[in-house]
Amino acid sequence: MEARGRVAGMRVALAALVVMMATAARSRAQLQVGFYDTLCPAAEIIIQEEVSKAVSGSPGVAAGLIRLHFHDCFVRGCDASVLLDSTPGNQAEKDAPPNSSLRGFEVIDSAKKRLEEACFSVVSCADVLAFAARDALALVGGNAYQVPAGRRDGNVSVAQETNGNLPPPTASVKQLNQIFGSKGLTQSDMVTLSGAHTIGTSQCSSFSNRLYAYGPNAGQDPSMDPSYVAALTQQCPQGGGGTVPLDPVTPTAFDTNYYAGIVANRGLLSSDQALLADPTTAAQVVGYTNSPDTFQSDFAAAMVKMGAIGVLTGTSGTVRTNCRVAS
Repeated sequence: MEARGRVAGMRVALAALVVMMATAARSRAQLQVGFYDTLCPAAEIIIQEEVSKAVSGSPGVAAGLIRLHFHDCFVRGCDASVLLDSTPGNQAEKDAPPNSSLRGFEVIDSAKKRLEEACFSVVSCADVLAFAARDALALVGGNAYQVPAGRRDGNVSVAQETNGNLPPPTASVKQLNQIFGSKGLTQSDMVTLSGAHTIGTSQCSSFSNRLYAYGPNAGQDPSMDPSYVAALTQQCPQGGGGTVPLDPVTPTAFDTNYYAGIVANRGLLSSDQALLADPTTAAQVVGYTNSPDTFQSDFAAAMVKMGAIGVLTGTSGTVRTNCRVAS
C-alpha cells in the first residue's frame, strides 16, 4: 500500500510537471519577436536609449535591471508585479525583505514615460522589464538577443509571495532545483542564470554567516578560501552593513569570472559555492570557465526562457500606464 501510494504521488508530481512545462511552451509561443514593430515602432529604441543613459552614468544599474526582471518573473510570472508600489492596505513585492536592495526602478519609469508619450497604453511594463534586462546585459559585455514580447501586466503584488519563490542566498543545490524547477526551468538553466552574479553587489548580511557564524562552532566557512575570508571580514565587520561585489575581479563585466571564483572556492554566497559541491552542477561550472562563448549563448537562451514564465498575453492582464500603480 505504501509503495503504491509513493508511485501514485510520483505520478501526480510528474503530471503537474508536464502541465507546467506545456504551459511554459504555450507562453513562449504566444510571445513574438517584433511584437511592437507596427504597434509602437520606436519602443525598443526608446528603452535601449534610457538603459544606455542609466548604465553609462552608473554601471551597477545593469545588474539591477537584470535582477529586477528575474525577481519579477519568479513571483507571479513575468507580469511586472515587482514594480507596483505598496498601498495603505497592501505591502507589495518590492518592499519584501528579499527585494530590499532592488534597483533600476527609475530607469523603467523614464522609459515608460517616453513610451506613453509615443504610444499611449501600448507597451506593457512587463515587456519594458524584459527589454531593459536584455539591453543592460549587452552594455556590460553579454550577448544581445531577440526578446519575444506581448506580455501584459498584472495588478496584484503581495510581499509575502516572495517567500519560497525567490532563492535565498543560503540555498543548496536541491533547494535551487526545487525553486527553479517550479518555474519550468532545468538544473542547467539554474546554473546558467546564476551566472548573473558575475556583475553586481551583495549585502554583507547575505553572507556574513559564512564569516562569523558558520556551523555549530560559529566559525568561518571552511569551504571558502581563507584569504578571501580575510578580505571580506575587512569589508564587512561583524554586525556591520555595506555591500561587496559578487565578482571582485571584474564586477561590472559580464564574463565567466563568477564561475572561476567558485572553482577557486571564492563564491560569495552559500548558494554560489554550493554549485561546486554537486558533481553535475560542478561540471557545468568548470565547463563555463573553459568555454566563455558557451556561457554567453546559454545565458541569452535561458533569459528568453525565463522571460516566458507565467506570462499574461492576449486579453489577460492589462497595460499599466504607470508601472508603479495598478490600473
